[in-house]
Amino acid sequence: MTPDLLAPLDLAFWNMESAEHPMHLGALGVFTAHSPTAGAHAADLLAARAAAVPGLRMRIRDVWPLGFPGAFGGAAREPAPDFDPLDHVTLHAPTADFQAEAGRLMQRPLERDRPPWEAHVLPGADGVSFAVLFKFHHALADGLRALTLAAAVLDPMDVPARRPRPAEPPRGLLPDVRRLPGLVRGALSDVGRALDIGTSVARSTLDVRTTAALTARSSGTRRTAGVVVDIDDVHRVRKAVGGTVNDVLIAVVAGALRSWLDERGDGSEGVAPRALIPVSRRRPRTAHPQGNRLSGYLIRLPVADPDPLGRLATVRTAMDRNKDAGPNRGAGAVALLADHVPALGHRIGGPLMSQAARLWFDILVTSVPLPGIGLKLGGNPVTEVYPFAPLAGGQSLAVAISTYRGRVHYGLVADAEAVPDLDRLALAVTAEVETLIAACDP
Repeated sequence: MTPDLLAPLDLAFWNMESAEHPMHLGALGVFTAHSPTAGAHAADLLAARAAAVPGLRMRIRDVWPLGFPGAFGGAAREPAPDFDPLDHVTLHAPTADFQAEAGRLMQRPLERDRPPWEAHVLPGADGVSFAVLFKFHHALADGLRALTLAAAVLDPMDVPARRPRPAEPPRGLLPDVRRLPGLVRGALSDVGRALDIGTSVARSTLDVRTTAALTARSSGTRRTAGVVVDIDDVHRVRKAVGGTVNDVLIAVVAGALRSWLDERGDGSEGVAPRALIPVSRRRPRTAHPQGNRLSGYLIRLPVADPDPLGRLATVRTAMDRNKDAGPNRGAGAVALLADHVPALGHRIGGPLMSQAARLWFDILVTSVPLPGIGLKLGGNPVTEVYPFAPLAGGQSLAVAISTYRGRVHYGLVADAEAVPDLDRLALAVTAEVETLIAACDP
């Protein structure tokens, strides 16, 4: 079978991982349980359905093809010959705190010798709810792909059928010779783009105004927290001052960080952390169905600004400037540099790249889209969905955001030793939304 080579960015994520910095995404779904045994039934359903999902059977293995320098030292996806879904789906004891359990499970790296994903079913101690924590390695999926894989093991959704797409041939080791002229032209263009991105990244490291609360020595521990915000409140702010929903959600993070830093005594004066805002480059008809297609925007969060509407205006201006430049330019597009590193370079330099992330950005703020229709498992409806992002080396906090059924869900992930008061930050997110609403009232 021809190996399906990992794309350069997937390979980068695979090699950046360490015990202290596992490179997996997470999503905690909270369900209303129709019966006390709903959690156990959900675990059985997940295992049975996972067996029929090809994408969940894929493991990642090293490849060393001689004579192909670009692939030498790389890795490829292939079906695991001994795949057993029971190795990936775990039913836990009842718990009264889903977030505490999620934090403990998020700090544990995935097994690298089998398909890199897990589903943890957490029955609620109240008997009327349960949660499922999905974990997918970033080399296996970005946020959109992870959503597709998770949806495949949930109850079928009643959505209109899509027109079938033409099958894309697997990426093998040998390029199509008919494409060589185009590949050469593309490579020359890529060199120029890489130099442009590299210059922007270097510039961004020269002016670092952040706080020790966001950058700390890694302990390998994790803590998670979740916040729910009414989307109508977000639209109320957006309609009053302009901009986009995403502008408001990012500004909420800036204001919450300000309140949190001041409350814990660190102070927000002069603080302007660099936030990396990932941007999907996935195109419905052209993107490869697996792997990552990501770029990003880099903005300064106006944490030091005491005016909530001023913070929002600054975020809006910065995001507009990034959008005008496009996702292929600027320091935020650092992910595109992965395309210009040979596979062996990713293998050798992966650990260093993980630690160097703090030179480019201080905090990740990412949005993960969810379907507008209700999700269910075994007939039990999802009521809350909290996305979780991986922590880069030397960073202590990451924020992921999803909108589901009229509510915005903030998923916070932190190094548990560096940020023992993550719940305070969660409260500050809620308070910042109220602050923005009050500022918009005449």
